[in-house]
Amino acid sequence: MAVLKIKVSTRDDRFKQNQAAMADLVADLEAQRAKHAVGGNEKSRARHVSRGKKLPRDRVYGLLDAGSPFLELSPMAAHGMHGGGIHGSGIITGIGRVADQECVIVCNDATIKGGTYYPET
Repeated sequence: MAVLKIKVSTRDDRFKQNQAAMADLVADLEAQRAKHAVGGNEKSRARHVSRGKKLPRDRVYGLLDAGSPFLELSPMAAHGMHGGGIHGSGIITGIGRVADQECVIVCNDATIKGGTYYPET
């Protein structure tokens, strides 16, 4: 693989400002993703559990082989749309390992508007 030669100085003040700005953006993104990972509001999640159902992410992680990674594909779908609260467009999608086989996993999140499909899905 070819090595790219760059003339960027990591000691330069502009580089440090850009690096700090990027770190702030990454921290904000991670905070938003964590918020989206919760799913629906507390009332919806409590009702779901009271009916003896597992929460969507618990179902996904229960399906995966123990210790295997899960590459979520659309955690920010519908972000900022529909008045907010439609995390991941009401669906969890990703690639994970089930019985030693890589699989595409799709899981409706019933804690978000009863599992309604959205155009962004």
